[in-house]
Amino acid sequence: MITVFGSINIDLVSRTARLPRPGETVPGSEYQLIPGGKGANQALAARRAGANVRMIGAVGNDDMAATALAELDAGGVDLTGVQRRGNTTGMAVITVDDHAENTIVLSPGANAKLSADDIAPGSVGVGDTLLLQMEVPFEQTLAAARLAKAAGARVVLSIAPFLPVEREAFADIDMILVNETEAGDLARHLGLSPGSTGAETVSRLAGELKRTVIATLGPDGAVAATTEADTISVPALKVVPVDTTGAGDTFCGVLAALLDEGADLATAMRRAAVAGSLACAKPGAQPSFPLREAIELSLIDDPAFP
Repeated sequence: MITVFGSINIDLVSRTARLPRPGETVPGSEYQLIPGGKGANQALAARRAGANVRMIGAVGNDDMAATALAELDAGGVDLTGVQRRGNTTGMAVITVDDHAENTIVLSPGANAKLSADDIAPGSVGVGDTLLLQMEVPFEQTLAAARLAKAAGARVVLSIAPFLPVEREAFADIDMILVNETEAGDLARHLGLSPGSTGAETVSRLAGELKRTVIATLGPDGAVAATTEADTISVPALKVVPVDTTGAGDTFCGVLAALLDEGADLATAMRRAAVAGSLACAKPGAQPSFPLREAIELSLIDDPAFP
């Protein structure tokens, strides 16, 4: 069982030929309201990959809440742990350009009121996985990690969006997920020199923190360094990118799903990398997340994946 403790948002998305410079107005498409939030994204990605998933989050007492929960509900994510807090559901204002790059402004809304006390006693236990991100109050995220670790669960933290995290904050974390930029930022924050490659950076982080560290590398796939000093690299699937929003969350959710069902790290990373690539090939975040069948079919069709 995977429990996701994290954010639930509405993504307000507009497409434009290029991203605006400071002070500039550019024409955009008709906007879309798409369910999002890193917590919700990762929960749905894990569920579509075949995991049983419980979402612990908060939405507002507004009309946006139903839209924010629609894909999770339709996908079969357990929403009994979702609370109603305050007037507004979290919202991300996203601009996507013709090169599939994006800018994001995040208003937390109800996410700022989420508490580790919202995790029901006994609901996370031995053999379970707790998946965490950085869009709800960090002290509550750490409290949730302590609760789950004490109960014998695996605890996975996605440091996204990036915040400077001190060494002691990783005490109850088993696995750290970052992208290549976040890996470099975390290394510098901890007084380490980032490597010339993603593999070097995660190796230094894993050695310093005594935790498994995984970095996504965009079109170059992903790389992990374990506490045993092993390095695992997997390629991305070759796709024509349409929208990169949510690709990292897809990787995190699918990775957690595979690990939760007992796969080894290399197997989980291969499927997570494929899923992240497939998510880039469609517009929007949650609507683009692939089902497990699509992931497995892509593995069969791509000679880069054994």
